[in-house]
Amino acid sequence: MAEYQLSFEEKIAWGGLIVAIVHGTVYLSVLLTRAASTPMPETPYVDALLWSLGAGILAMIILSIVVSITTGEEGRATDIRDKQITARAEFTARGVLIAGALAAMILAMLEQDGFWIANVLYLGFMLSALLETVTKIALYRGGVPAW
Repeated sequence: MAEYQLSFEEKIAWGGLIVAIVHGTVYLSVLLTRAASTPMPETPYVDALLWSLGAGILAMIILSIVVSITTGEEGRATDIRDKQITARAEFTARGVLIAGALAAMILAMLEQDGFWIANVLYLGFMLSALLETVTKIALYRGGVPAW
């Protein structure tokens, strides 16, 4: 039986899944720890949110560099399958991102606290990123169905 080789894009997807889970969990735990002593809308969140997003972006940059170096130039080549998987995963996740933005817009129109608006946007981004990476991994493992 032939050994399955992960493509460059699939390696990045697996790394992205891990990064999203870790930085989302860290942000949530910091937020809930702070909320234990203050009401939720008054909980300081901006610094934790910015650190979480920054750390996630930095982790993905470092991961991409490491995977790129270890994969080699031949392994970084993409084909039509990679493009189809990326397009389908982005299409699948787009709805979650739009739903998060719409929810935040409704909260803004209802003049809710900035805490809720920012965290709904963050949740939309996180769920969208998770769905996109899970979709990519599933398509790499199961194949790309016909449109």
